[in-house]
Amino acid sequence: MSEALKALARSCHENRLGRREFLSRATVMGFSATAASLALNGVATDALAAGGVDFQKHKGRTIKLLLNKHPYVDAMLKNLDNFKALTGLNVTYDIFPEDVYFDKVTAALASKSSQYDAFMTGAYQTWKYGPARQIVDLNVFLKDPKLTSDAFQWDDIYEGLRTSTAWDGKAGSQLGAAGSKQWALPWGFELNSLTYNKKVLDGMGMKAPTSLPDLVDKAKAISKGGKMYGVGVRGSRSWATIHAGFLSGYTNYGCKDFSNNGGKLVPAMNSAGSKAFHKLWIDMLKNGGPKNWTNYTWYEVGNDLGAGQSAMIYDADILGYFMNGGSNKEAGNLAFSGFTPNPEAKAPTPNIWIWSLAMSEFSKQKEAAWFFMQWATGTDNTTFGATKGDLVNPIRKSVWANPEFQQRLEKTYPGYLKQYQDSIANSKIHFTPQQLFPEFTTEWAAMLQQMYGGQIPVDEGLDKLAQTLTRKLKDVGLA
Repeated sequence: MSEALKALARSCHENRLGRREFLSRATVMGFSATAASLALNGVATDALAAGGVDFQKHKGRTIKLLLNKHPYVDAMLKNLDNFKALTGLNVTYDIFPEDVYFDKVTAALASKSSQYDAFMTGAYQTWKYGPARQIVDLNVFLKDPKLTSDAFQWDDIYEGLRTSTAWDGKAGSQLGAAGSKQWALPWGFELNSLTYNKKVLDGMGMKAPTSLPDLVDKAKAISKGGKMYGVGVRGSRSWATIHAGFLSGYTNYGCKDFSNNGGKLVPAMNSAGSKAFHKLWIDMLKNGGPKNWTNYTWYEVGNDLGAGQSAMIYDADILGYFMNGGSNKEAGNLAFSGFTPNPEAKAPTPNIWIWSLAMSEFSKQKEAAWFFMQWATGTDNTTFGATKGDLVNPIRKSVWANPEFQQRLEKTYPGYLKQYQDSIANSKIHFTPQQLFPEFTTEWAAMLQQMYGGQIPVDEGLDKLAQTLTRKLKDVGLA
């Protein structure tokens, strides 16, 4: 292929030249439309290529991915030809909706199947997969200059994301501490903040809430109006109910899920501060939340906001992002706020969800899988996803500094960039890592439902929860 045509194709890939102009210039240079198309689809322009790694080492092989149906996946697939050009690898994949996805992952790993080489996961799930030796410690690849490009720029990924996907496997230890294994690569994430219907609040003479007590009061006032309820948060009997807005606010009030007493975990959700927070949260739900709150997942929370049935949500920022577009009734009316629940706190402390990529321990093509993971989380692909798709929130500082991405946010999603900038410094996983995380947070959500329903007083319920979790920790030698 002509070097001149290659250079022109690179300009197009790097968004310095539109596709139409590329084809026009290629024609003037004497190249056929077929030759131009081959150049555009076949040239490896990713910056990783210049980083000292032989990305063609496994050319001709095929890797298989297990993926959750998600906008991050859509953005990656739009750019997949560039990965194929970089590596010469073929890629196949299975995509499943989230309601069955994690069961598919669990089954594949439990059976030690080599069917999948890499897969999407949440960071929390690696607390089980890692100690069970079902996934690979990626440090072996990250630290090998023959396998990791100089252009990968690991430090460009926010520290809170890198450390939140690394753990030494010891219950109660700090995420990302010395000796931690890097169980996954961050790919995209959600921080939890406030999204509100600006049109509704303006109509009632309200400004965005600036604290949890303020949110409670305004949610109550909106609900009393009868046209909609005040604020949506998750409420189903699931770990997800605890991880989103709830834990973000809980942490902002200085509360902990567990304390570490000489390597032994001690439940801390029955502290005086925790009991006070739970009472405030339940007051908000009873008087400013949806009637059937105990059935609410992220799906109901987001849909109600987009349909104009709720005025605010305290949940994932990208949930508000997607509700502010498309065919949603309230598209264009939504705004965003970095939310500091505790009136005495100085800044938000969002708990985060990180969609990550992990490598199966049972893969027969680990180096090839690593090439994909490196590319998918690299600067070029995440920039493409953020500017040409819906890879929000991107994991890299350089992408957030990209003018095209910033302009896109500012134009369509008022306040989104600022709430992110206000929140990112203290955004990380605030849970204490331990292998029983799904079971314990589900127990917590179940108790929250009982306290909400009046079956048990808050103080008594949290004491009972702490006793139950202490007993279960003792059964497995963690307390």
